[in-house]
Amino acid sequence: MGFNKDQLETKLIHASSNVDIEQKTGAVNVPIYLSSTFHQESFDHFGPFDYSRSGNPTRQALEQTIAELEGGVRGLAFASGMAAISSAFMLLSAGDHVLVSEDVYGGTYRFITEVLTKYEIDHTFVNMTDLNETASAIQPNTKVIYMETPSNPCLNITDIEGVVKVAKANHCLTFLDNTFMTPLYQKPLELGVDIVLHSATKFLSGHSDVIAGLAVTRNAELGDELAFIQNSFGSILGAQDSYTLIQGIKTLGARLKQSSESAEKVATYLHDHPLIEEVFYPGLTFHPGHSIHARQSKGSGAVLSFRLPNKAAAKAFVEQIRLPIFAVSLGGVESILSYPATMSHAAMPKQEREKRGITDGLLRLSVGLEHVEDLIADLDQALKIPHHQMELV
Repeated sequence: MGFNKDQLETKLIHASSNVDIEQKTGAVNVPIYLSSTFHQESFDHFGPFDYSRSGNPTRQALEQTIAELEGGVRGLAFASGMAAISSAFMLLSAGDHVLVSEDVYGGTYRFITEVLTKYEIDHTFVNMTDLNETASAIQPNTKVIYMETPSNPCLNITDIEGVVKVAKANHCLTFLDNTFMTPLYQKPLELGVDIVLHSATKFLSGHSDVIAGLAVTRNAELGDELAFIQNSFGSILGAQDSYTLIQGIKTLGARLKQSSESAEKVATYLHDHPLIEEVFYPGLTFHPGHSIHARQSKGSGAVLSFRLPNKAAAKAFVEQIRLPIFAVSLGGVESILSYPATMSHAAMPKQEREKRGITDGLLRLSVGLEHVEDLIADLDQALKIPHHQMELV
């Protein structure tokens, strides 16, 4: 009974060990059930598990854990973040319309524009930081409003409660990608969102070792519908990866707190640097949407983006940086530097990218657990770019 009153940092540690798994031994970790099938004792009545695509005890422990952490009714674990996102969109039918934040992750953009359209599901991208524009874009057949806040990679902020009100007034469902904030810093279901989604590959895992996606529904009916899609498509998370993700979640509180504190210092340093044209980080008081983010979130997160003058400058900087790895993804214990134009948003045409502020000089930094003074010193030396290296060829 007392567990529900604990702070989230405490729940992160103990949520999975509160899951009721048969034959408890006192082990502090959830067992890994590496079994594809399960013996049935009765001819007429099957047990809770029959085939691991439909349900596995280790995956169930993870699914119940994320539901508890997000404050939802049903959690579901998928093979990737995109598997979770695309499965949620599969709740739609031909003839439906979705409203999508224009500055959305490139993989989501690709799925909406190149896959959903094959099933006669239409879409409109809108500037979701503008509630009037969002409300005006709703059509009679709009069934879902899809949010990403803070957005990837420019950290734009959407007023979650405001969009939920618009959605409810028009009988729409709301989906929200909560990858950047995690349930530690943002609880969308408490603000009225219907389905919260995660690329659990990122901060929830935290160690760049698993690919995983999570979804949590606000009510049981929606949870049953999404579970049917999950079972039908079969894009489930395996038992071993489910266990690894459970272990990662246990350290989220400590990891995200330190990384976020470091990210704010890095963002301030970059803002003051003469070579940096713009810094995007919701923890900066002058960041557009800062006050909205502060109202609906408990932290600013560990991801920031910054703009160099051009592609040549970005290339020179990347080639000089020492500590962050240069890679796709984010949310690891190691700082990860990405170039959105050819990485996270490569699926988005150049014209569409630039319309969203994803220019050739934009870099995204996921701040890890290195000492912040070492990170800033490394950034400082990498920003000493000779003038000739900044010139476009």
